[in-house]
This record gives sequence, C-alpha cells and structure tokens, in this order.
Amino acid sequence: MINPAFEPYLRLARENPEPSPLSVSTDERRSAFRNEARALRGDIPVEVESRDFVLPLQGRELSARLYVPHSDEGRGLVVYFHGGSFVVGDIETHDWLCRRLAYDTNMRFLSIDYRLAPENPFPAALDDAVDTLRYVFAHLSEFASHGSRLIAMGDSAGANLVTVASRLLRDDEIDLAAQVLIYPTLGPELVTDSAHRFATGYFLNLDYLRYDYRQYLGEFGDHTDPRVTPLLCNDLTGVAPAIVVVAECDPLRDEGVAYAGLLGHFQVPVEILEAEGMAHGFLEMGGVVPEALAIVDDLAEHLQRLVSVTP
Repeated sequence: MINPAFEPYLRLARENPEPSPLSVSTDERRSAFRNEARALRGDIPVEVESRDFVLPLQGRELSARLYVPHSDEGRGLVVYFHGGSFVVGDIETHDWLCRRLAYDTNMRFLSIDYRLAPENPFPAALDDAVDTLRYVFAHLSEFASHGSRLIAMGDSAGANLVTVASRLLRDDEIDLAAQVLIYPTLGPELVTDSAHRFATGYFLNLDYLRYDYRQYLGEFGDHTDPRVTPLLCNDLTGVAPAIVVVAECDPLRDEGVAYAGLLGHFQVPVEILEAEGMAHGFLEMGGVVPEALAIVDDLAEHLQRLVSVTP
C-alpha cells in the first residue's frame, strides 16, 4: 500500500500524465526531468561544498561534481551514477540527493555525467562507468583523503551500470568497498509480478522504460547478455559487498529483490533495504515527503556501517 504522503503527488501525476516519449523530443524530456527534480528537492545542506571537474577518459571527457561535507571523515569516496532510464538525468537532477547523502554519511560524493542514449547507445554509458571507476581509483588522491575507500552507487539506470561495472572490475586491481544499488533496473524484459502490479500510475511507466531500453540498446539486440540483464549473470563470486534498496510500490521491486538473492547465492555480503509504501524515485522526493527523507538518512547509516566493517 502506498504511503499516504505520496497520495497527492501520485494523484497529480495521474491527472497530468507524462507525455509519451513518442510525442516529445528527447531534449524536452530532459528539460522536464530537470524541472521536476528542482520542484521536489529539499533544503540544500549548507554544510556541503561542491566543485566541478572534467574527467579525461580515453577518447572523451566527462563532467563530474565533487561534494565535500564539512564533516568529511576521510573514510569513503562514493562515485554516483544518476538514474533516468539511460536517456534523461544529469548532475543537476541528482544534485540534492548527492548533497544530502554526503552530509548524512560524512563521505565525499563524485557525481558522474555519463553519456546518454539515444545519441550514445550501448555500451557507451557502461564504458563510462567502468572507465570512470578505473580513473578515479588511479587518481584517488585528487578526489579524496589518503585511505578513503572507493564505493560505487547508482539509482535506477545508474544502478544497472554499477552492477555491471562492479562485476567487470572484479578481476582488476581495483578494490571497491561496496556497491549501492537504489531501485535498480536489471534488464529490459520486465516480466515480474511487481512489474505487472505497478506498471502504470506509480511514477515509473514501464511502457516508457521499455521504449528507453530500445533507445539505450540501439542495434544491440541480445537481452541475455549480462551487461544488459545483470540478473542473467552466471557468476558474481567476489564482487563488492552490496546494499540493495527497493520500494514496495515500484515495478522494479521484484528484480531488485531477485538480484540481492543472486548476490547472496554467490556468497556476496548483501543487505536489502525495503522501503514500505514507497514508489520508484522516492529518494529524490525527500524535500516533499518526510518519510522519504528518513529513508535517505537510514541508507546513509547502513553505508557508514558497511564501509566501517569492510576490510
């Protein structure tokens, strides 16, 4: 059952449905997503400073924003990959969430402006995630204190990138302290029970997500490739310990739970945090839904504990 605090926003969304991606341009969708993020953000923590960077990856440059809390304890640097169905979203849409989590965790956050579809189809965004983590690990002193642990975090589409990047980097000399997956999308098939129950009317429209997967994949048609559908990975042994956040009224809930189970099957330490009564995208709604803000704070506590016990 949806949390009552969400009811007015769900009602507004249902009365003013998001235009079909077939009827508006990609730029219009991105602009609308930014406007929505600005309307929902909470108070900006003044105890967090930020500065922008350009990451010089091979053959391209990516924009990034580093968040430094005044209470930085030097324990961790979180590299954050935003959500937005691989098509929308950027540093600005997730600015408040990164600031709030930096404030709550006393850790630095580095938010990444990875390449979006359809201009840059698969595997461009994934390559950006993998290469960003490699670059940051090799230049950690430029972004964080000596001894800081490296953590990968993402929401929705960004969480998909984190799951795959964590596995692809498993055999490198890169030590990820944790991977944090916030209501992850884990493949384009979308056939779970929660996908059917919450397909429309709960902020994330699955028909639109299917369309965006087509934009993301472009001419790549193999949905069984674990880089596309991480749920089909046949070996997760040794990947970074995980926190998986799922929302009760999210069409992606069941696949997040299933991925947590898959991690556990391969003896990967995993915590699953289920947000009762919440819908997809609830963490970004902390400015208008107090219960969502409480879960942001709870996630921060779990991340602090995980990093402190990870060797």
